[in-house]
Amino acid sequence: MQEQIDACIRAALAAAQEAGELAAFELADTGIERPADPANGDFSSTAALRSAKLAHAAPRAIAEAIVARIPAMAAIERVEVAGPGFINFYLSTASANDVFNQIRRQGADFGRSELGGHQKIQVEFVSANPVGPLHIGHGRWAALGDSLCNVLAHAGYDVQREYYINDHGSQMDVFGSSIAVRYLQIADFVAAGKDADEAHAALIADRDAFIEDEEDERPEAHPLMDAFNEALGGNAYGGDYIIELAKRFWDIDGDALVGATADERMASFRERGHLMMLDSIRRTCHEARCDFDIWFSERSLYTPDEDGTDAVHRAFDRLDEMGHLYATDDGALWFRSTDFGDDKDRVLVKSNGEYTYFASDVAYHWNKFQRVEHVIDIWGADHHGYIKRVDSACEALGYPGRFEVLLGQLVNLLRNGEAVRMSKRKGTMVTFAELLDEVGADATRYTLVSKSSHQMIDFDIDVVKRQDNSNPVYYVQYAHARICSILRRAAGMTFEEAQVLGMDAVADAAMGDAPDVSLLADETENALARKLSEFGTLIEACARDRAPFRLTHYAEELAAHFHSFYTVCQVLPGKGRPVDGDLSKARLLVCDATRRVLALTLRLIGVSAPERM
Repeated sequence: MQEQIDACIRAALAAAQEAGELAAFELADTGIERPADPANGDFSSTAALRSAKLAHAAPRAIAEAIVARIPAMAAIERVEVAGPGFINFYLSTASANDVFNQIRRQGADFGRSELGGHQKIQVEFVSANPVGPLHIGHGRWAALGDSLCNVLAHAGYDVQREYYINDHGSQMDVFGSSIAVRYLQIADFVAAGKDADEAHAALIADRDAFIEDEEDERPEAHPLMDAFNEALGGNAYGGDYIIELAKRFWDIDGDALVGATADERMASFRERGHLMMLDSIRRTCHEARCDFDIWFSERSLYTPDEDGTDAVHRAFDRLDEMGHLYATDDGALWFRSTDFGDDKDRVLVKSNGEYTYFASDVAYHWNKFQRVEHVIDIWGADHHGYIKRVDSACEALGYPGRFEVLLGQLVNLLRNGEAVRMSKRKGTMVTFAELLDEVGADATRYTLVSKSSHQMIDFDIDVVKRQDNSNPVYYVQYAHARICSILRRAAGMTFEEAQVLGMDAVADAAMGDAPDVSLLADETENALARKLSEFGTLIEACARDRAPFRLTHYAEELAAHFHSFYTVCQVLPGKGRPVDGDLSKARLLVCDATRRVLALTLRLIGVSAPERM
């Protein structure tokens, strides 16, 4: 309808100009919007306000000239000039309500657009090091990133989801060494006549005592943990998952690696351990309904090709050819990032020959742009200072304006209003997998995507688990389930029968072929039509602003509109409460259209739409 109104305004403007009523000028945008107040029409245009300087006339006079030339249309009941020059369009009842039929026809394609123009766009998110389980912060990036990808795809982009595996660098050696020390502690127990299960239990109990001894007042209660930290100089991964991995390797290897060198032991546990952790991360992401198209290994950037050159050096060569690199007397290699607005130049290779993390990022982002046209990275807010250097590298490599970063704030984990205490030093945290097990994927995803990435989230486990209308995800899902129940009753079907047929077929059986939408004149019906018709515009705004959180707000508003409608408008006949058959079918169409859009909205944020609750 917006396109039709746009064409209508342009035709009227051209006619007024041809008649000499308005000066000749071209208007780039007719400024058509949905007024917040329905009293101001179904659509409103600011064309007259935008063209005042071009026409050298008062906006209201321009608006009146345009309105006088607008051709009659069956879809438009009336057009009025308001205020300083707004042009307000009021649709006919049948036209305004046609959105219900449109949703029925288009189904899951409702709200799709060509905004993206099929641009190849990559979103890289989560990307935690494979040296430990995902935590709730990673979970937020999973919910945000996957939801954003869904929205971008619905808005016409060709989307690629990517996970960057940070499997290169010193943290990998620390990980392998951490497992090795725990493995040797198990070996000591076994050498003393204990079995591996007893060793495992003792290590876990010792670590629990270490966690409880916050002030380190009773070191005698946790000698094994203290020895573990001392052996690694405090540079270790101390979570209980390290003990679990060490026990698994003992069960696999026995004492075969006790006599190996420290480097051999570390390398063995590093390689096998990180693959186990990566499998765990994949499973957790899948449980969160977040599956990636590509899992990209950082190590691959350092793997030579047939010509003996790796991706890192190819990227360096490209930068060097364009004069963006220089070496210092100590042998370090630097990137001239200040040429691109960074506050200082950045080192790529240290004087000792060690590559910086930035070196990998340069090569990785160069690799990305060989595959896609635009890149979005989702990072934690603590990486804010890192954006400019990567953006500088992308520009230097020849891709200005094609790299963007979404920064996300932290998640505060609560239980009944009280903060869940976690310690990075002691390796204590609630993992994302544990959260999914306790709360469920639906409530977790919904809550983690419910706010802008710029806002912190208070995730109260007990609140999120509630199954009442105070919980937004329950409120929205209940609206969907309620509609499914109405449609089943109208079709005379049981839940089991409906499961076999599918809800679309149930709805068709309930309402027939062509309900008369002109019968829908109640204010609550009009409000639903208006809210549903906003969906396409919302999708484009969410994609353009990288803001999928708005979908949760929309879902809650749509559910509220439906509950208001169902309270006021009788849909099915009841005992002593007859309802006209044609009106009942039209209202069933209202129900079904709302169901479809609720389900679509939930699907875009990775949440299920239950048919019974």
